[in-house]
Amino acid sequence: MAGAHGARVPGGRIYIEDPPIARFLFSDTRMAPAWLLLRLWLGWEWLEAGWHKIGDPSWVQTGTAVRDFWTRALGTTPAGTPVIAVDWYRAFIQWLYDHEAWRWLAPLIAWGEVLVGIALILGLFTGIAAFGGGFLNWSFLMAGTASTNGLMFPVAVLLMLAWKVAGWWGVDRWLLPALGTPWEPGRLIVRRVPPPPLRA
Repeated sequence: MAGAHGARVPGGRIYIEDPPIARFLFSDTRMAPAWLLLRLWLGWEWLEAGWHKIGDPSWVQTGTAVRDFWTRALGTTPAGTPVIAVDWYRAFIQWLYDHEAWRWLAPLIAWGEVLVGIALILGLFTGIAAFGGGFLNWSFLMAGTASTNGLMFPVAVLLMLAWKVAGWWGVDRWLLPALGTPWEPGRLIVRRVPPPPLRA
């Protein structure tokens, strides 16, 4: 039995359908050109940011770039308020600082930015790449730095929502149907069981 807001499915559950505008934006391949433009822009931003870092010893060798960033983030503003406004996140950064995590985290961030950029440009695991980039944006924003993170983060969220079609003009067009998802394996994952032999 179908209702005004959804349809009943086996097991008594109600499936609530997306509104037409959401289906058009996030599930219709006609939106693929728009997502391509956003994907290329965001991918280039990440690739450019990471490329500078992997050539900088303070990022990929000593990690002092992250150490210095954390030092500023753990300080206070000229008005005397903490740079990191959220207590639990400030305590988390302090814990990382105390354990000298910048030594391994700095190169991880640098190479992560490059890989996110490449994946977005190629349309390769677009939703996962957008999540990785969005997580970095969120982390930088939580640490009190604005830069372009406030602009990049919502674009990353939109690409995550449009993961089914954001890579349609990219590698995902062939990769996703082949691999599938955890809830619906693709043709490379599902083994076809041969039919039983015919009996005379």
